[in-house]
Amino acid sequence: MKTFKKLLLIFSVFLITFFGEIAINFACGGEVDPYDYYISYFHNNVEGDEYSSFAFNQMQYLNSEDEREDETEINSKEWAKYLDVKAEDVHKVMYETDSATSVKLANYKGQISELPDSLQKNSFIQSLSKQKNVLKYYLFAKNCEPYANVDFNLWDPKPRDSVAMDVKAKEALSLTESEKDSFLKLRYAYQAQRMFHYAGLHNDSKTTYDKFIGGSKENSAVKGWALALYAGSIRRLGNPEESAYLFSKVFASSPERRVQAYKNYYYNSAPVNGALKYAKSSNEKANIWAINGFGNPESNVESLNKVYQYEPKSLLNGALLVREVNKLEQALIADNDIAKISFNYYFSDSNNPKYKDSIKNINLKHLNEIRNFAVKLASEKKYPQPELGTLTAAYLSWIENKDFLASNYLAILNPDKLPERLRDQYRITDLLLKAKNIKKGNPFNENDLLPTLKWLDEKRFEENKTQVNDWDNEDKRFSRTTRNFYQQILAPSYLKLGDTAKAALAMVKGDLESKILKENSLFQNMSYQTKVFWQQYLTPKSMQRIAVYKTKASGNDVTALLAKALNQLKNDDFYELYGTTYLRTHQYDKAVQMFAKVSSTYTYFTPENWYAQEENTKLYANPFVQTINDYPKKYVTSKTSITKRSFAIEMLHLQKLSVSDKKNASLYYYKMANAVYQTGYFGNSWFLISYDWSSYDNYSLPKYGYDVDYKKAQTAKAWYLKARALSTNADFKAKCTFMLAKCAQKQIIMNSQSLSFGYYDKDDVKYKDFIRANYNNPYFKELRLKYSKTLFYQTASTECSYLGDFIAGK
Repeated sequence: MKTFKKLLLIFSVFLITFFGEIAINFACGGEVDPYDYYISYFHNNVEGDEYSSFAFNQMQYLNSEDEREDETEINSKEWAKYLDVKAEDVHKVMYETDSATSVKLANYKGQISELPDSLQKNSFIQSLSKQKNVLKYYLFAKNCEPYANVDFNLWDPKPRDSVAMDVKAKEALSLTESEKDSFLKLRYAYQAQRMFHYAGLHNDSKTTYDKFIGGSKENSAVKGWALALYAGSIRRLGNPEESAYLFSKVFASSPERRVQAYKNYYYNSAPVNGALKYAKSSNEKANIWAINGFGNPESNVESLNKVYQYEPKSLLNGALLVREVNKLEQALIADNDIAKISFNYYFSDSNNPKYKDSIKNINLKHLNEIRNFAVKLASEKKYPQPELGTLTAAYLSWIENKDFLASNYLAILNPDKLPERLRDQYRITDLLLKAKNIKKGNPFNENDLLPTLKWLDEKRFEENKTQVNDWDNEDKRFSRTTRNFYQQILAPSYLKLGDTAKAALAMVKGDLESKILKENSLFQNMSYQTKVFWQQYLTPKSMQRIAVYKTKASGNDVTALLAKALNQLKNDDFYELYGTTYLRTHQYDKAVQMFAKVSSTYTYFTPENWYAQEENTKLYANPFVQTINDYPKKYVTSKTSITKRSFAIEMLHLQKLSVSDKKNASLYYYKMANAVYQTGYFGNSWFLISYDWSSYDNYSLPKYGYDVDYKKAQTAKAWYLKARALSTNADFKAKCTFMLAKCAQKQIIMNSQSLSFGYYDKDDVKYKDFIRANYNNPYFKELRLKYSKTLFYQTASTECSYLGDFIAGK
């Protein structure tokens, strides 16, 4: 049974910590990018753009809502061909005019002089003025538009005028019957059909299609749009299976309505066999199976095999094959903790190794099925690009760690004779194979990779040159590939070889997507993962090595490639972090030197309290204040605050005094101990050595080098011991002993799910051990036995509830 209880064992009230304390928590990183939530090196458009909207994306129903062809462009071209005019002139009149011009065009009677000068020389307008029957249709269509194009507003829905649409439909029907021109006749019929459809008169809409459109000999996109309306009417009339089949026909024949048809197919909720019973050809069956494959986020070799069985030459085979590869990437390529991008682990069904092994085995079985299909596609050569099969087999073999097999598949291909996208994928796969020794942590010649890494740079720079918005990430495939290689393969491999500095360079290199940076600050060009790596993993030694690497940017090797990327960025963040690593290791003389290299205008990190009034949100540090309780934290005003630089200067001063002024050395050690204690998670100056603060830190075990102070207060403990040993004053010794008890308590961390947000399971063994360890704190026992008569003891026992409970035996 879980109960809620005030945790008197801690030097604070946790609820105050969580709800009233600073709200700095970077634990989860940035928002999820739906195009970048698993590691992929196999580009989802490698077989072309025809079906790229349906590429695998488990976080979205569709990879893209965009139709691959523009309906307005298609319609403009049909009119231009019919009238022998310019397509751009048609488009301008039909789709680009402002509202005032549209009103004039809706009342246009053929007098060109009545129109704006910008339209008088328009070839489409000139043609309309000469052909009265065409003008008549144009005016009628313009008159129908307001009824068909009603803006949808969820909060203020406007009903369609079904009565008026019924009138317009019947008028269109009459004009259809009287019109002799087949081009215009089809369009009048379409206007009638859609007016009936939007009015909810689906029997009339269906009849119009059957009588005038279905059998039309015109080669026009309008027939596909009409078929989509017909399919919708069939659904409304109670036959979702036939409707699904009809939408599959629209999907196949009308690329400008393909995404819409795909959605409507699934709105029918029809089983695949229900749609298949209406199919009249192998092509129609292949399209139905393809749609079902595109809508399936799970492993699905059946759709792949069925489409190939019915239409082996169709590009649908390549699109479905690549989808299956991307699914396997998500399942089988694990991201590294230092640059984690996957969010799947938040929703993992189980942490049981046996369960994970079972899932892995299932996915490996699927991998072999997909590879067998790929080899079949390559060997039978029915598909237009059989090389895709060979390349897929090579890549899947790399995923399975069968490098020899992967190399054999690649050896079959001649990259110079491959289409561009397949050639690009070949180079990426070849790079991954060459990097296998790197991934294993074995010594390697990194410069063997240099030509491909330079090529990758150019590819990602090029794609980011045309990137319109920072948040438009659908097409940033080379950027993701390059970043993943540097951060998921190269950086972890450097770490295994003990070169943290070069791993840090690789992390930065992976993030720099453009040749020209908008902001050349180091931290502002880092991803969340890279920033965390730099701010948490780097030490003075690794920073020193990075500084050496920075001097080698003029070479022609991988080191130079990495160093050039770092040298693009201003040094302020670099030296600020360099100085911080010296603060963490208490080398204050060197910290002062590094902070002196930071620009005088540099803004140091200052956290904010989200719960404070707006004028008091900024939190300022002064680690030299003395407190009995850790919480609520005692922050100061900006006027009395201490920066990293001034902290380093003062600590260096105290260090020197502790040597030169032996008489007062105990006081200097006590001040230094207080200061480093306050830079811990529990102190008011934590942001002098850390760049984030999380409510979860209280329950996580030490992980980074500076956690010996940030979490465990070890240096503070050592200096309190020294201060106490050098003093003969009982009250001063009592202060030191009290603080030693607090330091000892910081080293008791219960890493358990049973203690979270003030809740605990009182029967949990780890919780009981946690309680026992706290009650057996040797320094509190010593404080009561040796210093109970001191003034400090009397003050602390009333102000500190934990000490009070300890004394009272609670």
